[in-house]
Amino acid sequence: MIACPSIEKRVIRKHYNLATPFYRVLWGRHIHHGYWDADESPRVAQDQLTDRLAAAAQVAEGQAVLDVGCGMGGSSRRLAAQYGCHVTGVTISTVQRRWAAAAAWRHGLRRQTKFLCHDAETIDFAPDSFDLLWSIECTEHLFDKAAFFRRAAEWLKPGGTVAICAWLSGENVNEAQRQQVYDVCEGFFCPSLGTSNDYQQWFRDAGLVVERADDWTDRVTRTWEICRDRVNRLAMRPVAKMLDRGQLIFLDRFQTILDAYLSGAMEYGCFIARKPAAN
Repeated sequence: MIACPSIEKRVIRKHYNLATPFYRVLWGRHIHHGYWDADESPRVAQDQLTDRLAAAAQVAEGQAVLDVGCGMGGSSRRLAAQYGCHVTGVTISTVQRRWAAAAAWRHGLRRQTKFLCHDAETIDFAPDSFDLLWSIECTEHLFDKAAFFRRAAEWLKPGGTVAICAWLSGENVNEAQRQQVYDVCEGFFCPSLGTSNDYQQWFRDAGLVVERADDWTDRVTRTWEICRDRVNRLAMRPVAKMLDRGQLIFLDRFQTILDAYLSGAMEYGCFIARKPAAN
């Protein structure tokens, strides 16, 4: 695991309150990578990543889902619409919670979705509350990932599933690659990036059984080529600079994360783990 000790929780919250409009303009209704099989549009690629994770997790009709780091609610709405799931979304950002709730209302999904503004590391739910714990690109922002997975395992019903997509540090990185990962952590407000082996150990320590640990790096890297080019074309740096220096660093690190994927310093992982069924 590679850590960036300077990151603070309040800065993460501020970033998402300020940057959500940038995400929407630059990328779309999902705040996560796209998954490419061929030459799909970014919009299709974003839906494909959600659908790939749902297929891997074997999402079933009507499941109770906790979407940790739900952002603007794109995945929550898709799970509700496509699978009839009942989704509780959690985001640290008041802006994102309001955005997600409004979008769900516009799409006629208000009864199937609920969005909470809360810190995922301090929120609590009753044991055995959910069939599926779902999280796309949120665990990077957690300060104690192992503790989160131990708590999350309690929220799952016996036989329930954890489905995670996460930015990862590569295994056995050299010093230059380590610096690339650190620069990504600093620019994208990640206290740390774990390796695939770290995540699998955290799952096992939480009493979960790891079923899949897939590397999707080659399928998602195009995300940052597109975002970088859009930042340049739309001349967004002056606007970001006026809002907050941290937002400018964020935009300038788009090339950094692309380089980190290409060098092997970073990977993009998909994980499926299950809570053992009750005897």
